[in-house]
Amino acid sequence: MPPESDRAASGRGQPTMKHVAARAGVGITTVSRVVNGDPHVSEATIEAVRRAIDELGYRRNESARQFRTGTTETVGLVIEDVTDPFFSQLTQSVEDVARSRGSMLLVASYRRERELARQIIHSLSARQLQGIIVTPTEGGDDPIYEKELRTGLRMVFVDRPAPGDIADAVITDNRSGSRTGVAHLIAHGHRRIACLSDRGDLYTSRERIAGYRDALAAAGIRFDPSLVHSALPGPASHAPVVSRMLAGDDPPTALFTCNNRTSTSILSELTPAMRGLAMLGFDDLELAASLSPGLSVISQNPSTMGRVATEQLFERIDGYDGPSRTTMLAAQLIPRGSGERAPAR
Repeated sequence: MPPESDRAASGRGQPTMKHVAARAGVGITTVSRVVNGDPHVSEATIEAVRRAIDELGYRRNESARQFRTGTTETVGLVIEDVTDPFFSQLTQSVEDVARSRGSMLLVASYRRERELARQIIHSLSARQLQGIIVTPTEGGDDPIYEKELRTGLRMVFVDRPAPGDIADAVITDNRSGSRTGVAHLIAHGHRRIACLSDRGDLYTSRERIAGYRDALAAAGIRFDPSLVHSALPGPASHAPVVSRMLAGDDPPTALFTCNNRTSTSILSELTPAMRGLAMLGFDDLELAASLSPGLSVISQNPSTMGRVATEQLFERIDGYDGPSRTTMLAAQLIPRGSGERAPAR
């Protein structure tokens, strides 16, 4: 009868740590130390164990490891909408950092539904994840976050601040970025600038509208609430409103669109009267430089946001216990032509 290690290698049964130990000529405890990265093992022993693992095709039993340690080598990401290009880029960056740490990533989106967000966070917490990165729901005041933090779940917030500074957060300086963008339109002669945003009670929308107003005030331009429109971006959510603005006695000469979905909504429904308007968007678009003229934008960096947030999460996992941190990332003005048009009249 062939030895156990040979039976495992021949495909009759999954190889176990016992098989690896027999093949490498060491004890099971030594194999465990090598698999778990214990630095107090000689290079020769590590090489022997790794060679046996490769030869046998051994895979660590994650279920058993989780039972022993009480955690999984997995982190979670909870975002608003996985189809949004901003969150897609952020997700890829989070996954890259998690993979470099040997951790898997579980991703879930709550699609602007607060109750679904609660269910997702509770479910991930119950799975004993190492920690989660989360974009808080509108308002950001849901007690679920603080409740899960009290259980020991590590948490970092992205795109929107941590409610009450209860945890680390990585966000864009939306207000400053918008102020810079609208000042750019003003510098090119515009005094009537329409501001089109996502839902008005969303943190990012509020901050970007505040930056818009800051730029107007700095230039001595009176704020006109009739030029501000907030709505969930989609078909006919903004273009008809812009058409009504243009039909007024003092129409806008420029558009400031406060996120990528709003920009896309406007670009897909341009009317002849709207084609001569200057336009500046917050968030870059994949084909923005291919338009004629190219779309000028205030660009935030979701990849950097995801990377920094994941690094901070692993700092917490590794034992950092300092006060909560809010990291503010700058946004960048990218002029491409559409925002540099002079007023048509």
